[in-house]
Amino acid sequence: MDQATVHEAAAATEAEHNMGLLKSLKLYKKACLWSIFLSTCIVMEGFDVVLLNNLFAYPPFQRKFGVEQPDGTYQLTAAWQSGLSNGTLCGQILGLFFNGIIADRVGYRKTLIGALIGCVAFIFIIFFSETLVQLLIGEIFIGIPWGVFQTLTTTYASEVCPTHLRAYLTTYVNLCWVMGQFIASGVLRGMITRDDEWGYKIPFALQWFWPIPLIIGIYLAPESPWWLVRRGRLDDAKKSLVRLTARNTGVHFQPDETVSMMVHTNEMEREVESGTSYLALFKGVNLRRTEIVCVTWMIQTLCGSTFMGYSTYFYQQAGMAVDNSFSMSLGQYALGAVGTVTSWFLMGWFGRRTLYLSGQLLMCGVLLIIGCAAFAGRENVAAQWAIGSMLLIYTFTYDATVGPVCYSLVAELTSTRLRTKSVVLARNMYNIVGIATNIITPRMLNPSAWNWGAKSGFFWAGTCFACALWTYFRLPEPKGRTYGELDVLFENGVSARKFKTTSVDQFDARPDAGTGEKVAAVMVERVESRPVERR
Repeated sequence: MDQATVHEAAAATEAEHNMGLLKSLKLYKKACLWSIFLSTCIVMEGFDVVLLNNLFAYPPFQRKFGVEQPDGTYQLTAAWQSGLSNGTLCGQILGLFFNGIIADRVGYRKTLIGALIGCVAFIFIIFFSETLVQLLIGEIFIGIPWGVFQTLTTTYASEVCPTHLRAYLTTYVNLCWVMGQFIASGVLRGMITRDDEWGYKIPFALQWFWPIPLIIGIYLAPESPWWLVRRGRLDDAKKSLVRLTARNTGVHFQPDETVSMMVHTNEMEREVESGTSYLALFKGVNLRRTEIVCVTWMIQTLCGSTFMGYSTYFYQQAGMAVDNSFSMSLGQYALGAVGTVTSWFLMGWFGRRTLYLSGQLLMCGVLLIIGCAAFAGRENVAAQWAIGSMLLIYTFTYDATVGPVCYSLVAELTSTRLRTKSVVLARNMYNIVGIATNIITPRMLNPSAWNWGAKSGFFWAGTCFACALWTYFRLPEPKGRTYGELDVLFENGVSARKFKTTSVDQFDARPDAGTGEKVAAVMVERVESRPVERR
């Protein structure tokens, strides 16, 4: 690659900045459709996760796997509830680490197809389970492909689209979660009249609906051009870009220039990074980026999101019938979907950092109100209604801010060479924190354990405020920045609060340039001495 290629990269960067949202959508509409299709894997996972958790309160499931209580009803023990939920998380942790290695070697498409085939096989274990041990084994195994879906859908979305579309397609993943949750709640609401084992086996069987059409579609999808560039397959990257973009749109687009921009960013990161292993995540400038993406994803749990899943519990405490409480759950997930769509507009107005921070502060206030309402006592029906309703407000706030924006931030703030492994590590940190919260949250609410009830809101308000403090001092604003510009900002050690306003010219190679500006000059020297073959 010679100096002319660097100029092509600069031209592509400028063209990407100048396109704007509507032109980007017009040019990359095929990429948007492919990304939306692949994100359907998350709809399947959202369906499965909510299905399991809600079955804990489903009478036929309770009779099959629960323990008879003194009043003649059946309940799963708190230990088995935590065990089944955490079994899935343990499987996800394994799947995520395998994914970080396999996806870099064989590509995103083949990895996703392999995970979907695994889903088909592992659903058999869950469907035919007769004991809790068998069910636990099935949940651990099916968690492995879920771990793959959690990262590759977000990574693919961030790599097939330009700067102005990244936030919308990465946050769409959160909407897919909500859609899966909504569908699962609707299925269970429809099954509530059944009093036999098919009341929970039919929902399990519906999980077989998703994989086959997804496998066919993903097989036909174009591979990520960024992954192809990292593998040195530049001609294939150009072909993929052509498949991802529309012709005769009137928007200036040169595939060769865009490939040059990807090569430029890849080479620039190669100069400031040592390798693409997991160990590289903790070296040099990558250590800061690793901290940011890990804590950003952990905040999704530490802000109290596990608490909002208990609105149904509080409505039942207020005397609502079981079927009506499930209907309220449907309303809750519908609010979540509206919140996610709202976040698309809010991000355009305020940016990622501002929205992430303000969302945490608002949720902190709601959690404090919930904690205060708890002093009215469990017997106070009005207070229980107030708590459940505040949890609905919390759900909307979460899904308009922290929930979807997290996916955009994690995808954008990693380096392109280490993106898969960075997202894998960040998601695993989220899962580890999730295991802890799955253990303590039931104990907080259970009258036979800590018996905090809604006073738990004070605890989560405290963790949420601590997260807001970290966000203010450590979380940068990636809005409107190309990946190359973000690399320079991190290499230059720019404060998180100044990311938005700092001027960047990643192609400036003046002899008196600062550390970040010299990166481009070093890159030019390296690539001129070591040509990259186009094949």
